[in-house]
Amino acid sequence: MNKKFPIGVFDSGIGGLTILKELRKQMPEYDFVYLGDNARAPYGTRSYDTVYRYTLQCVQWFFVQGCELVVLACNTASAKALKTIQQHDLPKMGMGKRVLGVLRPTTETIGDYSKTGHIGILATNGTVNSDSYVTEIKRFFPDMKVVQHACPMWVPLVENREHLNDGADYFVQKDVEALLKSDPKIDTLLLGCTHYPLLEQKIRKFVPEHIQIVSQGAIVADKLQDYLSRHKEMEKHISKKGTCRFFTTDSSTEFDAHADIFFDEKVKSEHIELGM
Repeated sequence: MNKKFPIGVFDSGIGGLTILKELRKQMPEYDFVYLGDNARAPYGTRSYDTVYRYTLQCVQWFFVQGCELVVLACNTASAKALKTIQQHDLPKMGMGKRVLGVLRPTTETIGDYSKTGHIGILATNGTVNSDSYVTEIKRFFPDMKVVQHACPMWVPLVENREHLNDGADYFVQKDVEALLKSDPKIDTLLLGCTHYPLLEQKIRKFVPEHIQIVSQGAIVADKLQDYLSRHKEMEKHISKKGTCRFFTTDSSTEFDAHADIFFDEKVKSEHIELGM
């Protein structure tokens, strides 16, 4: 690594912008490149093999762009593809390249929020079915009880800008109450999807005050800064001009039209083609 490079941030679609927003907030001097694989989203309903193949293609795209460090800001990709990429593919790609996810930073931290030892997870079908959060949390907090619940309607509500309307209350209340009914001792609620922080205002309406609602963005940003502080050789090669570029595998016009829901500012993306 002789030249400077930006940090790559990947998501299957547009929700990962909530992670990027927090990264930019806490690390404003760093340069970032964001890629949303919108043409093939959502990943949540895809098989393990398909998610792995798509994610690997996108990671390889980042490396071609010169990004030596890539953050998978996608829960499904982190759950279904990250470990294989780290163990099988990275060793073949040359020294210095790294791929990180959102699952490990979250699971090694989430237990510290709970006093009762009971954690609830709201996530997509794909993430819930993978059981990755349960498995990983148990590694760090073996005595913790973890209950999951899938919320298939939440992502469409956000992407169609219905998440703040009264109609969203029905679906949010239904899913939150189903999770809390399964374990009344839950005192910590993890939003295990990058879209869900946009529904936090609604979620809070149906959650007792003593329950903490935890989003991933701040945790991932904290852990990335810690990672870079421990890997000085990589950190010194990251470019720091405070820039951010956006790419999508689908329509850049559509991407730009929806990005402000997640990013709180207008963006100008570029379209790229990837093999199917």
